[in-house]
Amino acid sequence: LSAEHTLAAARLATIEERNRLAREIHDTLAQGLAAITLQLETADALATSRPERAREATRRALDLARSNLKEARRSVMDLRAAPLQNHTLPEALATLAQRSREDAAAALTIHFSCSPDRVFPQLSTRLEVGIYRIAQEALANACKHALAQHIEMTLTGEDEYVDLVVQDDGRGFDPDNVAQIGGEGQHFGLTGMNERVKLLGGTISIQSELGAGTRIAARVPYHEKGQ
Repeated sequence: LSAEHTLAAARLATIEERNRLAREIHDTLAQGLAAITLQLETADALATSRPERAREATRRALDLARSNLKEARRSVMDLRAAPLQNHTLPEALATLAQRSREDAAAALTIHFSCSPDRVFPQLSTRLEVGIYRIAQEALANACKHALAQHIEMTLTGEDEYVDLVVQDDGRGFDPDNVAQIGGEGQHFGLTGMNERVKLLGGTISIQSELGAGTRIAARVPYHEKGQ
């Protein structure tokens, strides 16, 4: 019986690792390639009518390609901690917000706020990276699928939990029919956020309505169960 439990645990660990790698690829390489594709499509569409804007989009695509190549190399070296290397969680999220704003094809404002920095050193690297990836996916959904013009992202730490809230003014969606609104990409992103929060021992609330924007709220305990 003990051997069976050990084998079952090993299989479960393998499945979780595969899911984690799938999420990491989606969060880094896939999103980076999507941003590059968007800029190149813009350049192609404006090549004749607005050549200077097309050249600007091409340069932006090149910058994104270089940036994503560096990110891929960092991920190979240390897949889990790359976004937070030499940065606090609030600093990493502020940078993420800035990059998301710069990568957006249309005018977009992203406001990020957080409670004092002193709260967050209590988090383990695993929790920090998990929260960062949840924020990354929430912003990607708001920018690419919701077509939002304004996004509010807040990070707060109270009692035994850290809370991340991402709210946008985009087109929203019917939570029961995600595939009809954002397609497979959005469905995968929402599923990924749910899986991450669950693995961290937290909870997530996704509220959305057609034409009324989306609010994603994740709550994660400072200390994972079993620690």
